[in-house]
Amino acid sequence: MKDSKLTVTAFDWVPAFAQGHVRDLRVRWALEEAGFPYQVEVMTQGAQKHPSHLRRQPFGQIPTLEIDGRTLFESGAILWRIAETSDTLLPQDPAACDRVLAWVFAALNTLEPPVGMLAMLDLFIKDKEAAARIRPEIASAARDMLDKLAAVLGPEPHIAGGFSVADIVLTTVLRDVPDDLIAGYPTLRAYVDRHTARPAFRAALEGQMKPFLENAARYEAAG
Repeated sequence: MKDSKLTVTAFDWVPAFAQGHVRDLRVRWALEEAGFPYQVEVMTQGAQKHPSHLRRQPFGQIPTLEIDGRTLFESGAILWRIAETSDTLLPQDPAACDRVLAWVFAALNTLEPPVGMLAMLDLFIKDKEAAARIRPEIASAARDMLDKLAAVLGPEPHIAGGFSVADIVLTTVLRDVPDDLIAGYPTLRAYVDRHTARPAFRAALEGQMKPFLENAARYEAAG
């Protein structure tokens, strides 16, 4: 993949609450860590619904990764493909690689759903009274998962041995945990801080934020 033509799709602007959290960040971060050069196709809001994009991402979402003309979608699948072809994101030992794979799926399938539900309640549900009634139950489910994660992680710097693609996925999930929950987990906050201080993460974040800043005035005027 290092010698392939790689193109990531990304939005030209999103509302402030989503800036720095759109999932192309995961893909950019993995590519930065792997040292793979890539281009970014910046899409205007609404373009994700066009037939041309739906042919490469049937749900009209961001990101996709084009690899020499063929397209891959779903951030977890994209990250795993990058990791498989990199020298830095997967261990060579098969048992260690299996552990990384398990934690990638745990982050996406076990931790991210309750975290995403909290984001939905806090940011998107218009009936705030209904959201307030439901939120404690969802927050309890999220805390249960965070309790277990904190117990497994302990004082370790990474989730599966050395730094790997699992840390990229898990860090991006934990960054979306609401402040009132993550405040109770100092080791998880330290884990996030440690990984978001990496130069590759900072480069990925800067790349995502650049078009948001450039296009903010246009979108805000239209709104």
